[in-house]
Amino acid sequence: MTGSRFEDVSLRDARFRLVDLSGARFRGVDLTGMVICGAIVADMEISGEIHSLRVNGVDVMPLVEAELNRRYPDRARMRPVDPAGFRDAWAILERLWQQTVDRARKLPANLLYQQVDGEWSFMETLRHLVFATDAWVRRVILGEPSPWHPLDLPHDEMAGEPSVPRDRGARPPLEQVLALGRTGWLPCARSSLA
Repeated sequence: MTGSRFEDVSLRDARFRLVDLSGARFRGVDLTGMVICGAIVADMEISGEIHSLRVNGVDVMPLVEAELNRRYPDRARMRPVDPAGFRDAWAILERLWQQTVDRARKLPANLLYQQVDGEWSFMETLRHLVFATDAWVRRVILGEPSPWHPLDLPHDEMAGEPSVPRDRGARPPLEQVLALGRTGWLPCARSSLA
């Protein structure tokens, strides 16, 4: 089974014994309650929404959280609990978004469309943010039945919905997609870049 692909499959409560998973890649998987014991783990990388992770009986998440907060001092301020905290967090988002856009504007267009390790490119991600704001603000809050712009990029699971545009191959310029955020509902883009 070397090189096998498992997509949209449930392996809930499966048992693996004496299985070689070296070089395997897991993306978009639910590993809640997973137990790995008697394993050889070397050069493993984990990223995602991790709430509790025990390594040899030690919950390492407090250590990870402390290190991430040390590396990114603004990170701890992104969990506001009161109006002042939300204003502070919004100002941080605005600053970081502006830095991101400034950096993107300095890159050649082909790099804006470059994918790394199978992740969406910067432009695909930006188009998806415009889609998400159209979906949640225009459709859900404002009640527009079909708020989509032709450059919106939905997530892959929406491929079967005929009313949603899906032109993954489109290569609009950066400024055109940023303009969608300004005229649409992408708050950071609208206020920072107007």
